[in-house]
Amino acid sequence: MVNLSVFQGSRALLLPSTVEVFCRRRYVGVQETLESVKEKILVVDDEASIRRILETRLSMIGYDVVTAADGEEALDTFRHEIPDLVVLDVMMPKLDGYGVCQELRKESDIPIIMLTALGDVADRITGLELGADDYVVKPFSPKELEARIRSVLRRVEKTGTSGIPSSGVITINNIRIDTNKRQVYKGDERIRLTGMEFSLLELLVSRSGEPFSRSEILQEVWGYTPERHVDTRVVDVHISRLRAKLEDDPSNPELILTARGTGYLFQRIVEPGEE
Repeated sequence: MVNLSVFQGSRALLLPSTVEVFCRRRYVGVQETLESVKEKILVVDDEASIRRILETRLSMIGYDVVTAADGEEALDTFRHEIPDLVVLDVMMPKLDGYGVCQELRKESDIPIIMLTALGDVADRITGLELGADDYVVKPFSPKELEARIRSVLRRVEKTGTSGIPSSGVITINNIRIDTNKRQVYKGDERIRLTGMEFSLLELLVSRSGEPFSRSEILQEVWGYTPERHVDTRVVDVHISRLRAKLEDDPSNPELILTARGTGYLFQRIVEPGEE
């Protein structure tokens, strides 16, 4: 191999043509790195066939997929891989999906979609109460799960909503909502919200004083129309979670109100100068 560097004292100097080649290669390398960045999904399921199918299908539509076969492996993989979304089965050895969800919520706001074969509605809702963003019932269509994944990631990354002040900051009582940074403060304390919780809050605030039906909220935030009555429970559980984090007395809410027979609304926000 020909050494294209020359030495001046103790310094190695690259010849001009070599510098050009080096810079060009670095530029192409950076380009390839940027283009190769994909959203990473962690699929957690103790059934190898489901892991293989989801890994194949999600990889085919452009996601980087990592997998885990049990709850303990899921937590280790999560901390090592830092995914953008977790697809999490409920019934697993060592640590079930509920336990994994609880642990993830202690350290992250990552979107979580739970897979459940449990027939009881209460069992399905448990995952939502522990912090999951959505759930899919087994047996499921891979296309349905793919649509849910796209919807959750799109909503979590979405910025800008009509009805929000140009500053992006809304203050009501001791609550400050910064829609640009997607952060919420109660007094001086930052309140930790998941991406879907913030998207729900942002939607309600965008039309403060006006009620949203549960179906409308599900369509706007989760991106799908309810096919069963139980689907709208996703909305109810997220409303309860928001109230628990924002209200002084969640049992008597003053910010996120119930519109009887309709759904929910955020207390009307009075802008400065309005009566």
